[in-house]
Amino acid sequence: MPGIDAKADNAERRRLKLTAFLKAEAADKGFDLCRVTRPDAIPHAPARLKDFLDEGFHGTMEWLADTAERRSDPRTLWSEVRSVVMFAMNYGPDEDPRGILEQADRGAISVYAQNRDYHDIIKGKLKEVATRFAARAGEDVKVFVDTAPVMEKPLAEKAGLGWQGKHTNLVSREYGSWLFLGSLFTTAELDLDLPERDHCGSCHACLDACPTDAFPAPYRIDARRCISYLTIEHKGPIDRDLRPLIGNRIYGCDDCLAACPWNKFAQTASEMKLKAREDLKEPKLEALLSLDDPGFRSLFSGSPVKRIGRDRFVRNVLIAAGNSGDQTLVPVVMARIGDTSPVVRAMAVWALSRLVAPAALAQIAEQCEPETDDEVLNEWQMAGVSRCMS
Repeated sequence: MPGIDAKADNAERRRLKLTAFLKAEAADKGFDLCRVTRPDAIPHAPARLKDFLDEGFHGTMEWLADTAERRSDPRTLWSEVRSVVMFAMNYGPDEDPRGILEQADRGAISVYAQNRDYHDIIKGKLKEVATRFAARAGEDVKVFVDTAPVMEKPLAEKAGLGWQGKHTNLVSREYGSWLFLGSLFTTAELDLDLPERDHCGSCHACLDACPTDAFPAPYRIDARRCISYLTIEHKGPIDRDLRPLIGNRIYGCDDCLAACPWNKFAQTASEMKLKAREDLKEPKLEALLSLDDPGFRSLFSGSPVKRIGRDRFVRNVLIAAGNSGDQTLVPVVMARIGDTSPVVRAMAVWALSRLVAPAALAQIAEQCEPETDDEVLNEWQMAGVSRCMS
């Protein structure tokens, strides 16, 4: 009927205009990609998440299990959503980040954390886009960046931003593995983009690059063996068998991302706030080991590193020191034996056990205050030194 056809035409024109407006706003605010998908586009993702949780691959990240149902479908998070808009911002480095792994006296901080917290940057820009879009469309919107229970990578794949590679991260033909993601949920009906297909083929470079064999199979990751999880999410002592494999990675790990051949098409980040700070590119372990809490907070002000706290961070640096073989670090590592944090003291013992001879370690133990923490005592015992409880 003519009236029905005209109404459909008007709805189609509105969808196209609103989608074009939204994508233009996204580009204006510095987003490199902006694509649209349906809220029901990822029906198989919940089952994959359940398998991941059932295997215990999430480690101590209990919040993943607690929010599993809410992650299963965007409509569970917001029942009125009609379109899901996925945004991506390139944070590609200007050189291969694995170069620092050869510098044992330096600490390797993941590329994404070498400047301001991307959550703050992207969420701020998303809110600007959302405000202008809501005013133009007269529709409700919600924005999410990583911390909300949104399955961003599967949605990004369905929106056509890229595909989830064998390392489980998003890969783009234009930007490689270096993309930050954010999402906008809206009640508006928008023009949909086509999903991206998997272009990994027979390549398994990312799997081969993992120092700790954290991939039990392609497209599956065991976070309990992942250096990013161990150095960021894991709060206690790190498994002794994994410590030597961590090398000098003190916050996160870029190995699987950096190994992706699609990175040859990636551009370096255009957003200045995402470019690495010079003082965080190749920080010296000696200086980082000397950080007290105020010093840590000052150095990492505005950085995502700040959220793990000084004690967990220094734990990571001590593991790097123990792996360095650098005898000049012995004095500053010794200073951490008397630290107020048990996890720091424990890793200081381990690091010293790797840097000094057993006889020297026994002499150091004799000069220490009596130890009461079980984890620290265990490290002394594993190092071959008997310590009595006070």
